Amino acid sequence: MLHPAVCVCRGDVNMLLVGDPGVAKSQLLRAVMSIAPHAVSTTGRGSSGVGLTAAVTSDRETGDKRLEAGAMVLADGGVVCIDEFDKMNEDDRVAIHEVMEQQTVTIAKAGIQASLNARCSVLAAANPLYGTYDRKSSINMNVALPDSLLSRFDMLFVVLDNTNTAMDKEVRSLAVGLEQHDQFVCF
Repeated sequence: MLHPAVCVCRGDVNMLLVGDPGVAKSQLLRAVMSIAPHAVSTTGRGSSGVGLTAAVTSDRETGDKRLEAGAMVLADGGVVCIDEFDKMNEDDRVAIHEVMEQQTVTIAKAGIQASLNARCSVLAAANPLYGTYDRKSSINMNVALPDSLLSRFDMLFVVLDNTNTAMDKEVRSLAVGLEQHDQFVCF
């Protein structure tokens, strides 16, 4: 008799935006932050592996060990937005492999053993390795991220700046005109 296969699937989608600087990747992350019911924001440059997952700390008064949740645990049930994902230290990136695949953080330090839920979607933004996206190369060649991490993203979006000198001049003129008249447009 055949038995149906049992598949445990992750319920959240992980997405990576890769593209030229200045194409509003960070603004898209901010827009998600403003509309998502539960969202946590961080940056790759300023986040450590434990800051993204969890840390064991000591209470100053009692000396007791305790767990402090990182951004991905705090985002449980929502989305974590990570800007400048490409600037993250390699050791810190390794720390989020488990979270992106299993949606848990496992801690076994200082006599504390715990498994914390981190059932969140990851929306990350990264710039290309050499400043601008090389359209002739693959995503792997454009971003300094290991395959083991790239494979954990369900969707990869390449956001390009299609250079158009006439359009760029028109936008610049409009922006300068608004600035001269003390009118600012916020997106």
